[in-house]
Amino acid sequence: MNTPNSGHQILVIHGPNLNMLGLREPDLYGSTRLDEIDAQLEELGRQWGITVHCFQSNHEGAIVDRIQSATTDMGGLIINPAAYTHTSIAIRDALLLLPIPIIEVHLSNIHKRETFRHHSFVSDVATGQIVGLGVNGYYLALRALADIIGATAST
Repeated sequence: MNTPNSGHQILVIHGPNLNMLGLREPDLYGSTRLDEIDAQLEELGRQWGITVHCFQSNHEGAIVDRIQSATTDMGGLIINPAAYTHTSIAIRDALLLLPIPIIEVHLSNIHKRETFRHHSFVSDVATGQIVGLGVNGYYLALRALADIIGATAST
């Protein structure tokens, strides 16, 4: 297994209300809690030679600050901007600073929901987008980034 280095670190950013996963609309978002998703991502990362750093905030500015701090030490980013997907030009502009691959993830299929959710301010700056696959979207995003950055993804 590779020793994690700057190219083998992935940042995962969870937007507003995702701290309430497992409690908030489980019929739509599932019953898995955010800490369970983070633990699984960290474990998969260890298996693939990647250090996974997870961050959640309900505050747009905190998310922008964390994105900006990733410009020098991360090899890739997974982001679920949640409601900020449809409203935040600030998050989009911060993502433009990153010279790394970015995967946008949504637990539900935003294109099958209310019309206002169909537009993403993130999608045109992201390397890829995974929607509607529940928590598996996060795991698929990590696998994709492992392949993109050349980490050991043997499982």
